[in-house]
Amino acid sequence: MTMTTTMTTSRRSRRLAATALAAALALSGAATAAAAPAGQTPGDPTPGPGGTGTCSLDGATVRATAATPSPLGDTFTAYADSGVGWTGADSTYSVPMRGGSLAWIFSDTFLGPVAPDGTRPASTPFLNNSIVVQRGDDLSTVTGGTPGAPESIVGPDPDGAWHWFGAGLATRPGDLQVGVLEFARFGPGTWDWGWSESSVATLDTDTWQVTSIDPLPSSAGVQWASWYQREGGRTLVYGVEDRGGEKFMHVAKVLGGDLAATDRWRYWDGERWVRDETASARVMPGVANEYSVTPYRDGWLLVTQDTSVPFNDEIKAYVACSPTGPFTGGATIHRMPEVGAAGTYGDPDVIAYNAHEHPELRDGDTLLVTYNVNSVDPDDLYADVSVYRPRFVDVTLDVG
Repeated sequence: MTMTTTMTTSRRSRRLAATALAAALALSGAATAAAAPAGQTPGDPTPGPGGTGTCSLDGATVRATAATPSPLGDTFTAYADSGVGWTGADSTYSVPMRGGSLAWIFSDTFLGPVAPDGTRPASTPFLNNSIVVQRGDDLSTVTGGTPGAPESIVGPDPDGAWHWFGAGLATRPGDLQVGVLEFARFGPGTWDWGWSESSVATLDTDTWQVTSIDPLPSSAGVQWASWYQREGGRTLVYGVEDRGGEKFMHVAKVLGGDLAATDRWRYWDGERWVRDETASARVMPGVANEYSVTPYRDGWLLVTQDTSVPFNDEIKAYVACSPTGPFTGGATIHRMPEVGAAGTYGDPDVIAYNAHEHPELRDGDTLLVTYNVNSVDPDDLYADVSVYRPRFVDVTLDVG
């Protein structure tokens, strides 16, 4: 791995960016819905009790009393505009590391340079995944390859399949595990591509070398990389069953917490934890491909973009007494102002997606929430570098 601080070029960037934009359409729920499996009704969340007992969040209402841009957004903007490394990406997961640093995990990524007028050269390098390391206000970019020829940390396969990063988890001292989603083309059409399998990459954060890539469960059509949450001696794993226009939450747990130990995975079937991945239940519909489920007060907090409507600008919060739900409250806590012709760009092609919280940066009832902004027109990403960057928002909740 390398901390990228120099500039290079890539002739493939425009083509890859167009692929990324097609992907963004799918992530925002704009693709055509596929048929549900036999015996299941589209939209049926198959809820279960998710645990025993109650908590103070049982029946609680949720509302946002404030939503303001976070100063962290200014930190990322200044770094990106410098053009020395990362200049824009999506996904935007964060993992606390040793010494107080944060690893920000990204999928499709543009590197520098940035022109003085805020445009992005057509020759700009484009990678499928990267990491930005934050130490205080200092940011640095981790990629594969070399400073003169950066590559994705987990690169494409010889057959052309590419890899996007999902959630991350600090494991043994100095190790970072990151969910990896493989996507491949199966035809020449714009939409002739799809998720094929999942794995987990383990990185040594002293060298940022990938030390192993291990398969994750992939037989049930669930992408197990939406969110990872430690709880005692287990790690909760949240996934998405992405059926195009419909998306469903699924929940698993890993005893001991090592995601690569697939024999220790258990799946929530709506009533109990089972060994059979194909028995995993649809916990609720309308989540995004990326979302967060975090401990909150004496229960749990779900933050997600509402994907029940394509290109929706709503970020919603739900609460539960169990990590498997049922999640209630469903309040809109922020509307992403960049979206559509009436948005801040005045551009009908601009979309936003994949909102979630960063619990290590929570201050009481004030959450740091990020989401991704993109455009369905690839030219927009080159005409204005600010279009393809995450947004950082401080959202204060009133739950009672």
